[in-house]
Amino acid sequence: MLDHLTIVKHPLVQHKLTLMREVETSTAVFRQLLREISQLLAYEVTRELDMTTKRIETPMQPMDAPVLDGKKLALISILRAGNGLLDGVLELIPSARVGFVGLYRDEQTLQPVQYYFKVPDALEDRLVIAVDPMLATGNSSVAAIDLLKQAGAKNIRFLCLLAAPEGVARMKEAHPDVPIVTASLDEKLNEHGYIVPGLGDAGDRMFGTK
Repeated sequence: MLDHLTIVKHPLVQHKLTLMREVETSTAVFRQLLREISQLLAYEVTRELDMTTKRIETPMQPMDAPVLDGKKLALISILRAGNGLLDGVLELIPSARVGFVGLYRDEQTLQPVQYYFKVPDALEDRLVIAVDPMLATGNSSVAAIDLLKQAGAKNIRFLCLLAAPEGVARMKEAHPDVPIVTASLDEKLNEHGYIVPGLGDAGDRMFGTK
């Protein structure tokens, strides 16, 4: 395992990912699986959150009990496919602040084009988790992290469903301080910049578009 990359090999994650890869899987089932798998991945990406204690009363006695420390974390969806991961993570962390980075990939150059950016305040004081199902070329992910750092974010993690070696390398080169959590490191990118074996276009499969 690479030091900046965590592959979540939990059996439930791997089983659900296989179902998502299958071409026959319907939009509704794909969407539900993405929500479920995102919660399992969120468990891993939040493993080392800062903790403190607070004084509480149980039915038996007072105690000093562990609670999350610091400002509420920020979840940043890289539109549009990031919203599928976002929904599941929000169920696990409903108090999180939410932001959106709108990027689309120019199909000729494979470079990202920004069209929207709206994020919570005080990013410098929050753990920021950027979510996007696919880390393919890495260009859009790098551009999104660039924008988040410009907005003040210092503690960033990247959560994706699938990663290609090319995307992981691109992210490490541009943002070596941003750890990546994924369910699978796939084989490669094809000539169109899609992950192989992959699962196709995550946004199209989630929203039923072509």
